[in-house]
Amino acid sequence: MLDDLRELYQEVILDHGKNPRNYGKPDEVSHRAGGHNPLCGDRIFVYLHVDAEGVVRNAAFDGRGCAISQASASLMTEIVSGKTLGQVDTLFRNFHEMCTSDGDVETDGSLADEMDRLQVLSGVRQYPIRVKCATLAWHTMNAALQGEAEATTE
Repeated sequence: MLDDLRELYQEVILDHGKNPRNYGKPDEVSHRAGGHNPLCGDRIFVYLHVDAEGVVRNAAFDGRGCAISQASASLMTEIVSGKTLGQVDTLFRNFHEMCTSDGDVETDGSLADEMDRLQVLSGVRQYPIRVKCATLAWHTMNAALQGEAEATTE
């Protein structure tokens, strides 16, 4: 089993986990939320700046957690920046489905490259306890966009 878990920690996951992108609270924030995964101890805060046209101009996070949660948050902030709220919602739903279902996820052609980048985290579906690690940042971002202060991974 340890060999299988080691496969999850691919080079990209380790890189983003050790050197997260967009880490820290930015100066300009329009939406924010916190999230906690009590099973793993992950604690994250997501900060977004959404402009008047409904485009995410900046996404960032801070907090502590396992390599999977940190890598997922790092990748998420890179991917959602510059996207419309509709695209962000589609990415959230597709990513959640990718992590929780056994089948292939149908993606909007315009977001195929983004979903391809996220495939590095798809292996968590084989380890149900790790799904919450991978989806925590995404649920927290979604909570922020819904005006909720705290996210749940349920």
